[in-house]
Amino acid sequence: MASKVWSEDRFSCPVCLELLKDPVAIPCGHSYCMGCIKNCWDQTDHTGVYSCPQCRETFTPRPDLCRNTMLAEVVEELKKTGLNPPPAQSYAGPGDVPCDFCTGRKFKAVKSCLTCLASYCETHVKPHYEGAAFKRHKLINAIGDLEQKLCAEHQRVLEVFCRTDQTCICWLCTDREHKSHNTVSAETERTGKQKQLGETQTEIQQRIQERLKETDEMKKAVESLKRSACIEIKESEKIFTELIRSIEKIHTEVIELIGANEKAAVNQAEGRMKKLEQEIAELRRRNAELKQLSETEDHIHFLKNFQSLCAPPEAGDLPSVTVNTDISFGAVRKAVSELKDHIEDFCKGELVKITKTVNKVAVYSLQAPAPRNRAEFLKLNKVADYRLQAPEPRNRAEFLKYSCQLTLDPNTANRNLCLSEGNRKVTWRRETQRYPDHSERFESQPQVLCREGLSGTRCYWEIECSGGGADIGVTYKGISRKGGDRSCGLGFNDKSWSVYCSDSSYTARHNNNETAITAPRYPRIGVYLDFNAGTLSFYGVSDTMTLLHRFQTTFTEPLYPGFWVWGSDSSVTICQLN
Repeated sequence: MASKVWSEDRFSCPVCLELLKDPVAIPCGHSYCMGCIKNCWDQTDHTGVYSCPQCRETFTPRPDLCRNTMLAEVVEELKKTGLNPPPAQSYAGPGDVPCDFCTGRKFKAVKSCLTCLASYCETHVKPHYEGAAFKRHKLINAIGDLEQKLCAEHQRVLEVFCRTDQTCICWLCTDREHKSHNTVSAETERTGKQKQLGETQTEIQQRIQERLKETDEMKKAVESLKRSACIEIKESEKIFTELIRSIEKIHTEVIELIGANEKAAVNQAEGRMKKLEQEIAELRRRNAELKQLSETEDHIHFLKNFQSLCAPPEAGDLPSVTVNTDISFGAVRKAVSELKDHIEDFCKGELVKITKTVNKVAVYSLQAPAPRNRAEFLKLNKVADYRLQAPEPRNRAEFLKYSCQLTLDPNTANRNLCLSEGNRKVTWRRETQRYPDHSERFESQPQVLCREGLSGTRCYWEIECSGGGADIGVTYKGISRKGGDRSCGLGFNDKSWSVYCSDSSYTARHNNNETAITAPRYPRIGVYLDFNAGTLSFYGVSDTMTLLHRFQTTFTEPLYPGFWVWGSDSSVTICQLN
């Protein structure tokens, strides 16, 4: 076998690494395929210096190449006796496992022997296939770091798996450190784990198919949403264009109405003034004649004309008028302004409805994955049993099923807050209340908490606010009570959630992050807590329940309802629902 390997190497071309074809020997004694050496020297013709690719000896001028007949006959004879050309091999590159038996530049290994702890190229692995001494050796596809296959303690091959310590060991370890442990052969453990791996692969493939299906459905839904949105935008533009035209028409009609009224009034006034000017001219003419008559010295002339000239002037057909010196279209402007305010208020209310309708449109809704084994079922029952509960209430009657009784805790009330009505109402007072010192009392912030801590269930309560602004919220018991800055306030830290209510706006707060809410003023606010689902919802209570804001999180401690009240005689009342 050694001679055959030697023969293959001996009669291979150093350039193409294949069995010599038309062999030639150059002056230094090395042999090549005629085509290979000719191509090498053709590339150096421009220098006039030619060298041997192996020993680098140079020749000038270019040597003549003649076929080595004897060497060619030897190669042909070797072919006839069964010598096959060496397999096509490639040199080991970055990331490849090199052959441990190649000298010089190493070929890429194709197999690793777990017995020899060595890797072999296609040439050097052949003894493992043909030699009887290697029949029991275990060959695997070439891998690196064969040292990791050895026991660090005994330098023996790792062939055993310790189930007690979940680690690979050698046979010597089974008689020493792992003597009393549950051990099996690595092959046996692999068989069991292979089955588990197959199950995991099957599950992953199934989930891939599910996700691909979801992705496909979501793509279709997105395209449908885009088409629908495009249509609705165009239709909405048409409607708003018509609305704008209607407003522009009203605008034109009002302008024309004012102009027509102005023109009619001006024409009427100008006609009246023309008649007045004519009457004034006639009176001035009569006055001139009377003056001339009064100045004449002819008594006969005076007496003859006196009767006709001194007759009283005709009253005329013009009635007396009262002139309005304070003319203004202010009433029209006021009416137009009221129309503007009415339209804006109407649009704001309608925008809230439109916003809620638009927000209901979603490509997908999130659902928790179904449990896949008993452990996940048990976890589901222990941690997420809220999924088995009834759906979220849809009207006030359903919310009232979860109503709870709350009372204010005097030990937490700030000294500017006065409690009344059986500790269900809190009012801000300028004068300080005489509460005793208590560790849970809010020192600076005008806040108070309820006695009841809420957890693990659904709860609903309603609040009425009057006067100035008020915060309605919930908090963990650990909220700071002593600080003077806003970090103690409801919604300004990571321990509390609140909605601030004023006469003109709402603002949701948590961890000092604020969200403005556009909604009309509601005299009563409903608060719905689903502790297990991690939702805290605020509703405007009227004939219908209008969602103002919903917090989504994970609650880890009992929650205490609380209130921040500010402003003279401002108050918050916990409503009786039963």
